[in-house]
This record gives sequence, C-alpha cells and structure tokens, in this order.
Amino acid sequence: MSTVRLQKYLAECGIASRRASEKLIEAGRVRVNGDVAALGAKVDPASDDILLDGAAVAPSDKKVYVVLNKPAGTVSTAKDTHDRPTVLDCIHGVTERVFPVGRLDMDVEGVLLLTNDGELANRLIHPRYEIDKIYVAKVKGLVQPEAARRLEKGVHLEDGMTAPARAVIMNANPQNSTIQLTIHEGRKREVKRMCAAVGHPVIRLHRVAFGNIRARGLRPGEWRYLNPGEIAKLRHIAKLDNNPKVTHPSV
Repeated sequence: MSTVRLQKYLAECGIASRRASEKLIEAGRVRVNGDVAALGAKVDPASDDILLDGAAVAPSDKKVYVVLNKPAGTVSTAKDTHDRPTVLDCIHGVTERVFPVGRLDMDVEGVLLLTNDGELANRLIHPRYEIDKIYVAKVKGLVQPEAARRLEKGVHLEDGMTAPARAVIMNANPQNSTIQLTIHEGRKREVKRMCAAVGHPVIRLHRVAFGNIRARGLRPGEWRYLNPGEIAKLRHIAKLDNNPKVTHPSV
C-alpha cells in the first residue's frame, strides 16, 4: 500500500494548496473513512474513503492553469466566511476546480495564478525555489537611493530578515514615490512591511508578474488560460519538467 500525507493528496486533487489544505483539515472539514481527519495524517488513496464537506475527493487527470488580473476588493480564497467577493467569483467558464496560488491582500491588484496542479502550486510559493514576484508600489514620501539599497540588502521584520531583493525607483517626489520591487519570498504582507520598515508606507500595491507570467491586456477582473509555452516555462523554473495533461481551449 502506498500512503501520502493528507494535505499533499488534497493539493494533488486540486482542492487547494498544501497550506490551504492544512487549514481545511484543521477546521474539521475533511473525513477519512468516516472519521474527522487530523493534521499530519497519511492516507492510501487506493483504499481510503476521503471526503471534504461530505463530497468525495478524487484526483483530476486534467490540469488547468489560469492567470487573473485580480481586482482590488476581492479575497484570494475559494470561499469567504464574511461573504466578501472572492477571486473565484471572477473565474467563469472553468469546468475544473481551481484554487489560487498563494494570496494577495484584499486591496492588492494584479497577477494571481489559479490552478488545480497542487505540486506546481506548492513549489511556486515555497521560498526554496526562489520564484520571482514583481510588484509596483506607490508609497508615501520621497524614496532616496539609500532606502532602495536597504530593501535590496534585506530589512529586519518581526519574523526575521528578508531575503535580498531588487528595488528600482521609478519616480519620486516629496509627497509620494513609485518603486518596483522584486522578491522571491512569500511572507504575509511582505512588500507592505518592507516598505514601512524603510519609512515609506504603501499607498497602493500592484503585482505585475509571478515568475514568467504577466497579465498584459487583461483589465482588473479579467482572466485567461496560460498558453503551452507559459506553462512549460513556469514548470521549468519550478524544476518540474514533466508535461501534464492540460484541459482548456489554449491548447
């Protein structure tokens, strides 16, 4: 018998990322053979009965890859307990279940990937693989070169030093400035906290790229399927060179 950690299996089935799957387990929404599952449990997909909210969980043999130009005012979850609009409300016509790869704060706009490829999603958000995310931030005050150098070297946050980044001052004036920041970590509210740490709180934040994926031509709230070349490159930078079965009109 071959067993696998439950959160990994849920991700492989396209339910959610591993981290989000862990939260589903902790919330008591997953049952294995009739019993509420515990975090860290292992399952044998060939013999165990695995349910999420009473519905059977099974892997999809078709993979879907979507980029959304996330609008402000949406939350990066599949469901929201406060009935706020979610990014899945923007995705119409996708027959397979997909989930967001990582999160953007509710007020942050820009590139958000959605997929049912749990293995890829896990690697894209894991700092070990150093996948670049590029942000453009409008911040308060006049950003000086020294502040940009501090961002590039790493700044101390309450959860430790940030990894080296790339910072470009796009324009600057005494009232507000615009900077482009490239990071590969995925800490909560990291860009906002980094900018505040060097004395320039964020006014507006927009993610313009996730790895090789951009949202050019998409208005806020619009989405498209990734094309085969984008999928191949994204999997390559995540060190996953095998080609999955893809189901959507772009191939």
